[in-house]
Amino acid sequence: MSFTNAPVTRTLVVGLVGASIAASLLDIKHYFYISIGTHILRYHQLWRVLAYQLCYLNSSEVLFGAMALYNMRTIEQRWGSRKYASFILVTALFTSIVPPLILTAFLRPLSFGVLDFLPAGPTPIIFAILAQYHAMIPHMYKYKVALAMGPPTGQDSAALTFSDKSTKYMMAGQLAMSQFPGSLLGAVVGWFVGYAWRNEALPGILTRWRVPGWVVGMRGQKTNAEFENMRRRLESEGASTGTASGIQQQQAGPTEGSNRRRTMGQQLIDEVRGAF
Repeated sequence: MSFTNAPVTRTLVVGLVGASIAASLLDIKHYFYISIGTHILRYHQLWRVLAYQLCYLNSSEVLFGAMALYNMRTIEQRWGSRKYASFILVTALFTSIVPPLILTAFLRPLSFGVLDFLPAGPTPIIFAILAQYHAMIPHMYKYKVALAMGPPTGQDSAALTFSDKSTKYMMAGQLAMSQFPGSLLGAVVGWFVGYAWRNEALPGILTRWRVPGWVVGMRGQKTNAEFENMRRRLESEGASTGTASGIQQQQAGPTEGSNRRRTMGQQLIDEVRGAF
């Protein structure tokens, strides 16, 4: 249970926790949520659409968000860090623009200004990752939770069926319902963006785009591979040199070879004899 082969997930978790703590300590939480009527329509603070997914504003959301990202690190381990980082950036682009746009153009006018709030946090990105997790990772086992206190009477007894993936969905569901209805809007948009990316419904130039290798440390991995190849080459050369020297000792004769292969005990005996 670690971040092995998941450097992008580690960066996301550390960045989410660090940014949330920094926003609380610096008292700048009010910069990370969006009120459409006030921030967008009145003061034209469009930069908020790029900032509202950087952190959460309460400890419970930080906990569930970090746990959800960590539990879905298998997506990065299967795809590779470069593809996963590209997916995160493309997803962040769409989920930064689409939810505020839907809220401004449709939901707010239809609700007569009631639906006006978009909470802070990367819930849309987490649900885009969850869409990949749902499609790629099969469940390992299932279990049932009985709804009655008595012993089960048969296979059709009242019970709820869960799988080992259910806890991941529950954590994501907590994020989706934490600041209803704005958080639910972001979750739904993130889920559809994730599936659109998977089914190549987005523009092809975006689904095929990849971040440079150095962003995820691929240059360092290449250097390590070069050093590993050099080490193996030196070891093979050393082995061949040792074999050649052994053949030369055998050809030199038993006298020279025995003089070279004197044990430590023989050397001590010779020292004692020389002393007397």
